[in-house]
Amino acid sequence: MSSNTCQSAYCNQGWSEVLTHMSPYGYANFGIAFGLGLSVVGAAWGIWLTGSSLVGAAVKAPRIRSKNLISVIFCEATAIYGVIMAIILANKVKKPEEALSTLSEDWDWAGYYYAGYGMFSSGLSVGLTNIASGVSVGIAGSSCAIGDAQDASLFVKILIVEIFASALGIFGIIVGIIQSNSCTFPVTAI
Repeated sequence: MSSNTCQSAYCNQGWSEVLTHMSPYGYANFGIAFGLGLSVVGAAWGIWLTGSSLVGAAVKAPRIRSKNLISVIFCEATAIYGVIMAIILANKVKKPEEALSTLSEDWDWAGYYYAGYGMFSSGLSVGLTNIASGVSVGIAGSSCAIGDAQDASLFVKILIVEIFASALGIFGIIVGIIQSNSCTFPVTAI
């Protein structure tokens, strides 16, 4: 038998089968992981963009080093938004009060999946928003460092743009909190 042929009944099942049969707790935990992980990636990316320009521009104008560290702090805030959302979501995961062997048809299975999918979408929304926020703050922080090295009067003007870029992360966590408000795992039978 060649490796390309499959005699098993499992060969025709694809990713849709895997995704529809995954535990709601798995979806909830993946939402927590994506929210936290992608937020940290966004912060790291923004710090990398800002930091590399800051170090390069500080060669020409050493006075900008301490003043432009605020750009790094704005990038770090995106990681903190992810940590806050991960804590909120982790506190929503509850295990059922009764043993799994007693689960029957009267359990609210739709409620489990609703909570799992809701927590997954909430975490993914916050994570993706914080990647966008981290990169945009990093680009604005890079421009701020380079502009400040050329002309000190540009610092406050570009810093305002950076504050608006940081607001993306705040909007993301607000949307994530709204999404997660209705995500409650049932703990008893209906």
